[in-house]
Amino acid sequence: MDHILQLAADPTAWVALATLVVMEIVLGVDNLIFISILTNRLPAHQQTRARRIGIGLALVLRLGLLGTVAWIVHLTEPVFAVFGQGFSWRDLILIAGGLFLLWKATKEIHHSVDPDGTQAEKKGPGLGFAAAIGQILVLDLVFSIDSIITAVGMTEHVPIMVVAVIAAVTVMLVAADPLSRFIAANPTVVMLALGFLIMIGMTLIAEGFGAHVPKGYVYTAMAFSAAVEGLNMLARRRRKRKAAGA
Repeated sequence: MDHILQLAADPTAWVALATLVVMEIVLGVDNLIFISILTNRLPAHQQTRARRIGIGLALVLRLGLLGTVAWIVHLTEPVFAVFGQGFSWRDLILIAGGLFLLWKATKEIHHSVDPDGTQAEKKGPGLGFAAAIGQILVLDLVFSIDSIITAVGMTEHVPIMVVAVIAAVTVMLVAADPLSRFIAANPTVVMLALGFLIMIGMTLIAEGFGAHVPKGYVYTAMAFSAAVEGLNMLARRRRKRKAAGA
């Protein structure tokens, strides 16, 4: 308790907390996009529950991993090498998560382009609630480990990490439903978001192979693409109004 009171009275701790909250929210955007797209494939009465469970799992995973910070730090130590390139457990998790994200985003793009699918796909079952939660859990694990490693690199105080994680996940929980409704109401945004997921997947794979990709470049590209799509949406809306008034 004394340690927490000391942190509360330390201005640098508040600066670290604010910075970490922003970083956690930015890192959570990737996960939130995936959750929104995936849950929009479920029946309407299951979507909100699936989003809450998915985000709740993210909170549980991150808080659970914070309890094993010392173990998490060791995940960055190489466990084997291939052609002189060392790979840690974190690298392997990032590569696996990136490949999963590429597969899932490509599959969702195919579904968006050809919603009817092949005759074989028509006969198969659709996305179930348990399958959606399972896929969300896989990406939650990847993003949670990356998030905690980032937090460990920014501060050594676990209470600050806990508060930052709870704050970031709370923002995700509040933003989940509006974001999902926006994505569902704008089909072109779905394709853009899936493109983001492919880029994020490639970034995770590159990070896993030791090629550091500055996050600023990735999020700048995403912001630019989103701004262009925003202008397209505005132009389409004005054309519709003009056509309606003609």
